[in-house]
Amino acid sequence: MSPQHMNVAMMTSGGLAPCLSSSVAYLIEFWAGALKAGTISGLTIRMYIDGYKGVLTGDSTVLSPDIYDDCACLHEVGGSPIGNSRVKLTNIKDCIARGFIKDGETPLERAAQQLISDKISVIHTIGGDDTNTQAAVLSKYILDKHGGKVVVVGMPKTIDNDVFPIVQTFGADTAAEQGSIFFKNVVSESSANPRMLIIHEVMGRDSGYLTAATARKYRASIKATKFIGPGFTSTQKSRDIHAVWIPELGLDIAAEGERLKKIMDEVGCVNVFLSEGAGVGEIVAELEANGEAVPRDAFGHISLAKINPGVYFSKRLATLVGAEKTLVQKSGYFARSAASNEFDRKLIRDCAEKGVESAIAGVSGCMGQDEDKEGTPIRAIEFERVKGGKHFNKDAEWFQELLKDIGQQA
Repeated sequence: MSPQHMNVAMMTSGGLAPCLSSSVAYLIEFWAGALKAGTISGLTIRMYIDGYKGVLTGDSTVLSPDIYDDCACLHEVGGSPIGNSRVKLTNIKDCIARGFIKDGETPLERAAQQLISDKISVIHTIGGDDTNTQAAVLSKYILDKHGGKVVVVGMPKTIDNDVFPIVQTFGADTAAEQGSIFFKNVVSESSANPRMLIIHEVMGRDSGYLTAATARKYRASIKATKFIGPGFTSTQKSRDIHAVWIPELGLDIAAEGERLKKIMDEVGCVNVFLSEGAGVGEIVAELEANGEAVPRDAFGHISLAKINPGVYFSKRLATLVGAEKTLVQKSGYFARSAASNEFDRKLIRDCAEKGVESAIAGVSGCMGQDEDKEGTPIRAIEFERVKGGKHFNKDAEWFQELLKDIGQQA
């Protein structure tokens, strides 16, 4: 087959993660490389602004080839260089209410018409499982309804690391590292008041991966820190983590309260890492029993920010451990808005390189290390196999050792 001109589109969608800017930068780098190598005959790169909102409203910009080589600077930038939004293409009511489509239109048809009008041959969707599976549905819709073909190559962004069958999603390692940095400062608040309870609430709806990984990185940094004693109240134990609560572990708050009170009595503070998804079922049940509405987003997900798990559990635990003061701190926005670290950049680079090769070959899929294949190769994973909700492996040896080390029942 002779080289073809490629009309490539990119969009980022969903919540932020420390990978969006690097994903865009590496994709541009490898598409520009394919043009220079003569693998393709021409190249147009279009950026849809604010994710699916831009696709629906036609808000996009075409990059000048003069700046392709300058896009490496995006690696130093957190957030998305082209903007995000949370839009579900099958939620017609929400799209109408937000002014993305008119009455009588459907989001799928409107998006299809826009991609066809822009002559898009490849679209890179940089987002979580919702973003990428929606893109696959849109691609199939264009083929079935309009006889056109748009190759969809997704880049798996989520700090939760909860996507089947992908070993490691983009941004999760960086977010854990940044969460550790965040708490290394926040934990100093334990010295501001006697009997201080600090709840470090970490993002993670269904998976405790980020909470566990953040705890692991934080404890490694504390173990590498020198403390002087006796004579000082700030010790390794006072700044250590005393509990890690994640959705995959059962939570007996009465038993934990009894255990943690002994630590409070000994060192004058208690530090808890709480996954925002831990105990949500209990909170929802209480809201419904009281006749209160459970807030949800456009995807039907419970709005964790509005039900506030950290505050809920801090009130109960404060009484059990006899805390004089309680502090709930959320590292989510700090952690997810960072630029990619070295680990994530390598993963993103490898996936972008294979992703461009896959797109040129006309093969759709979500890029990632396929855990169902021998050797977990990076490949375009079939969209029908991609789904969220993967739980963290609580039986991982390193996590069990962490729990044992802090005295928490596994």
